[in-house]
Amino acid sequence: MIEHLEDQAVVLSLCDLTGNFTQPWVDAGYHAVLVDPQHGMSHVDGRTVKLAGTITDAIEQVRWLIHRADVQFVATFPPCTDLAVSGARWFGKKSADNPLFQAEACAVAEQCRTIGELSGAPFFVENPVSVLSTLWGHPDHIFHPWHFTGHEAGDNYTKKTCLWTGGGFGMPRPKVDTTLGEPDDRIHKAPPGDDRANFRSATPMGFARAVFEANVKAVA
Repeated sequence: MIEHLEDQAVVLSLCDLTGNFTQPWVDAGYHAVLVDPQHGMSHVDGRTVKLAGTITDAIEQVRWLIHRADVQFVATFPPCTDLAVSGARWFGKKSADNPLFQAEACAVAEQCRTIGELSGAPFFVENPVSVLSTLWGHPDHIFHPWHFTGHEAGDNYTKKTCLWTGGGFGMPRPKVDTTLGEPDDRIHKAPPGDDRANFRSATPMGFARAVFEANVKAVA
């Protein structure tokens, strides 16, 4: 399924359901590979390969991409449910049910960081304010979606987001549309339901476009 990507310019995005982050790259002529269990079935969608599974499930394909494709960027979004300090009030119950719940979540984040480092490309590990700060130290960058409303007016909301980065990652400067007024707190007010976690974790398009512009190289 990924053999056609040999020597091709590829953006790899881990724990990524929506493909929001990779869309600007795909529009510019790059290929994208997304890894997430929620893809249902692995398939090719235009210039995007969607691998259905965990990082562990897809590790052979990831290894192949690092060695055989031209990986230009690695974006990673390890699940934050068991890491974010906003959910600390539930940590006690989770620990009672599974004493290793947070170690398992941290292991996924470590997988993300290791793959980014091995790729040799610019990369980031994204999470809200979380226990990763205790594990890895202060994040390299912090932003809110509204910082990039100059790229996407629909992102005028708050969500403190942390990035641990490497490989020469270029953090874009804020580009704010000052005509939009105060950002809202839609993430905090998101109603409970099956889609709440995916809604809260979806990559803001303004940030995606800004990172693309700050890190893109011309496709030959």
